[in-house]
Amino acid sequence: MTTLFIPLYLLGFLVVLFAVFFGLGRFRGGRYLRPIIQAMTRAPLLGKGMKKMSQAALERQNPELASAVRKLERLGAQKDPRRAQQALAQLSKAEREAFLEAAGEELQQQGPQAVNRAQRRQMQQKRQGQVQRQRGRKRR
Repeated sequence: MTTLFIPLYLLGFLVVLFAVFFGLGRFRGGRYLRPIIQAMTRAPLLGKGMKKMSQAALERQNPELASAVRKLERLGAQKDPRRAQQALAQLSKAEREAFLEAAGEELQQQGPQAVNRAQRRQMQQKRQGQVQRQRGRKRR
């Protein structure tokens, strides 16, 4: 009799698991889900599957960028800046433009980077001042 409930237990477990993932994804912008996903992608089967899905989505959205990323990965551009320069020289004009545009968008999202310690301190003080002003607005 208990063997008849095994599929129900399995289905219930999967529903609870998806609910936990959904909740962690929604809570604080997925802050607590990211480390779990990163650990899961280290598993060979899941990591390769997610990489293939990501590559397929990129090919649908921007084929030139996908081709550029594939070439850069093949040439090992992530490990050495000199290799990255050589790999960029081997890309076609359309691929290079797509890659540089994507890299520029990523840098804009990150914001300006401080070059030295004094600039980092100024940026940190500026951020703290903005946070304090926002807190003051909320209190009013």
